[in-house]
Amino acid sequence: MSFFPEIKNRVPYEGPSSKNPLAFKFYDAKKKVGGKTMAQHLKFAVCYWHTFKGTGADPFGGGSLQREWNSGSPMEVAHKTMEAAFEFISKLGVNYWCFHDRDIAPEGATIAETNKQLAEMVEIAGVLQKSTGIKLLWGTANLFSHPRYTHGAATNPDPCVFAQAAAQVRRALDATVELGGTGYVFWGGREGYTSLINTNLKQEREQLAALMHMAVDYAKKIGFKGKFFIEPKPKEPSQHQYDFDAATAIGYLNEFGLADHFAMNVEANHATLATHSFEHDLVVASSAGKLGSLDINRGDQTCGWDTDQFPTNIYDAVAAMTVILKQGGLKYGGLNFDAKVRRGSFDTADLFHGHIGGMDTFAKGLLIADAMLRDGVLTENIKTRYAGWKSPMGRKILGGKTSLPELEKWADAQGEPPLISGRQELLENILNEYILGIR
Repeated sequence: MSFFPEIKNRVPYEGPSSKNPLAFKFYDAKKKVGGKTMAQHLKFAVCYWHTFKGTGADPFGGGSLQREWNSGSPMEVAHKTMEAAFEFISKLGVNYWCFHDRDIAPEGATIAETNKQLAEMVEIAGVLQKSTGIKLLWGTANLFSHPRYTHGAATNPDPCVFAQAAAQVRRALDATVELGGTGYVFWGGREGYTSLINTNLKQEREQLAALMHMAVDYAKKIGFKGKFFIEPKPKEPSQHQYDFDAATAIGYLNEFGLADHFAMNVEANHATLATHSFEHDLVVASSAGKLGSLDINRGDQTCGWDTDQFPTNIYDAVAAMTVILKQGGLKYGGLNFDAKVRRGSFDTADLFHGHIGGMDTFAKGLLIADAMLRDGVLTENIKTRYAGWKSPMGRKILGGKTSLPELEKWADAQGEPPLISGRQELLENILNEYILGIR
């Protein structure tokens, strides 16, 4: 049975002149850019939850999307959804996928039944991976949907709930390792507070760190060779989440001795909910050596929640690919489509349109970022702007080999420093010229 009969073959690359809405205009998987193919640079992954489990529900209404694979008993739905997923990913021509444990297998009446159902679906996924060549990018546990997690999972005031979460993390790690995933994500969907009136914030943060340490220890025992990721998000559904943004999460890792094992999985829409730009959180994470993976989507600036729209903002794509190229790529992570079609986009073809548009946007972003970095226009400006720090005194300051009295004496000898323009408008124009294809 085909769940996407309207798409007969794999989505082709037809180039910028094509008018075919089901063809790539810029994403040419085998095209070499800076010594690597586009597929190697971009490492696109399809997310299981929004793409195949999404219903079209939003904060003001229930599901509106009818899917052929979403009927039958819970395990029948799980089997059909898995078939649909690998058909879709194969036809789209993407090499990776990502999942939550509860995406691929329903929860049973007991932990034993739940584990059995998950193991069954992991075995099926393994067979499909082998037959299609599709790989797992990363896995994670859904520690936020079940009513037991209303007050958090690792941060719950009840240790019995903590233990339930620990059981899920264990089995999700097992599944990730069995399917060859190179990453495992902690997204603290309810790891925060709604009110400080009834919250022991200090202990909750310690509880979360305890679960993370247990996960690291267990992963070593089962042979996990990948990387753990934290996916920062400031709020929603909590009033405040403990992984507010990249900087907060990095500080948390350092505070609790987890920094050697974790990196960031930065999501665009989460960054904007934290009142940052996507570029900001990417640069913060990369500057600390902690940018491991990306969830690529966008938010709606007129809405106050996580809308998870497909990425069509070329400026965000250029910024993201510039950061990724500068740091030499993403060893353990990739570009995961944590995005969903709109409530009124009912057709399964709309799933292809959303992914094709996002892939083309980031492919074009890669080409622009590569051109700018090769030309060195923006990077050379930054070098020039900070050139004074290469002077003997600049090196002494950064090396911690000077003092306030010595700097006062040096400043007096130098006299009043000249004002030097940052040339922001010029540089923005240059960026536009690359995006518009003038340069």
